[in-house]
Amino acid sequence: MATPLVPLNTHGTVLGDEVYRALGEAILDGTLPPGERLRDHEIAERLGVSRTPVREALQRLERIGLVEVSPHRYTRVSVPDEKLIDDTDEFVAYTMGNCLRIAVARADDSVFAMVLRGADAVVEASLADDRLALMEASTEFFQRVVHATGNVAFLTVLREAEMAIRRNLAGWAPFIACPITRTGQYELLREALAARDGGRAETLMREIHGFV
Repeated sequence: MATPLVPLNTHGTVLGDEVYRALGEAILDGTLPPGERLRDHEIAERLGVSRTPVREALQRLERIGLVEVSPHRYTRVSVPDEKLIDDTDEFVAYTMGNCLRIAVARADDSVFAMVLRGADAVVEASLADDRLALMEASTEFFQRVVHATGNVAFLTVLREAEMAIRRNLAGWAPFIACPITRTGQYELLREALAARDGGRAETLMREIHGFV
């Protein structure tokens, strides 16, 4: 559900981060739809902040592709095309595969138990053939796996890219349409993880997304 841009309660927070998050979420939920012009003075007034953190936030959003800028012409919410959607899916599949391999080798049992529970949720959502639930479970699983790597570079890059991934894959549909076949693949992935077979888990992740 779209939520209006309202003055921020920034007590105890970093203002630039709050403005960035508010604008990003407004783009994700459609409050600021694709193609809408973004004027820093108007946004600043709506959020109850100065123009400086708004400009900083717009620059950050441009770097991750949610905003596009044509100097002296416009700043607007970008419109994702099919190539961007496909590229994002490919990025997630390959990055996830790499993270799975690292997490399997590095995470202790308590952390890895969280990864396995995330995999269980993905299997359950796939079996129910609920696209939205599968997307949510997959996102949570992705976050748990990245955390389990303990790799600061992965954590930093994916924390910054998180909103772009969510926006670009909002209309995502599973590569394997048949819920029985797809769930079977997710179950094999879960088995590979339980066996701490990182290579097998990485290969299965790419196969599930259609990248082999």
